[in-house]
Amino acid sequence: MNKFLIVGLGNIGDEYDDTRHNIGFSVLDKLAKDNDLKFISDRLASVTQYKFKGKLLILVKPSVYMNLSGKSVNYWLQAEKIALENLLVITDDIALPVGALRLKGNGSDGGHNGLKNIQEILNSANYARLRFGVGNNFTKGKQAEYVLGKWSEEENLLLQPRIERAVEMIKSFATVGIQYTMTNYNNK
Repeated sequence: MNKFLIVGLGNIGDEYDDTRHNIGFSVLDKLAKDNDLKFISDRLASVTQYKFKGKLLILVKPSVYMNLSGKSVNYWLQAEKIALENLLVITDDIALPVGALRLKGNGSDGGHNGLKNIQEILNSANYARLRFGVGNNFTKGKQAEYVLGKWSEEENLLLQPRIERAVEMIKSFATVGIQYTMTNYNNK
């Protein structure tokens, strides 16, 4: 069975629930809820497995802080013997408008501490990432407060359909590949 590691980035702790920075956790929580999956606490992460169309998706929410995410990602890649091309990281992105979804096969960390740590530990930027737009409605010097802040009521209305779309993109990535998924989902 072809295996994939799907990592949703976020920070551990109740105070970070439903914050912009934890959108990766929210996307995986939605996939798990829709399929009656339960995350269990395991080494460096909360983990569950999802079988879909002959593929096995290992869903991972790192239990380390965001800027140490690479440790968790590397551990689970090695433990599950998953190739780098079958890794997908879901992360927040302030460079995209709220709810915009952009899948890429590689790239820079874009100033994101979680991605930066993953790239340092894996010694590679050649892994897929699904960037979930959180917007940039903050004043200079207030970025941290903004991404660690809760979604507004207006943003919440937009959020659920976009989270569902992100779940569709994960399934597409695992079954038909990154190129097809980028073509059919990016900028739509």
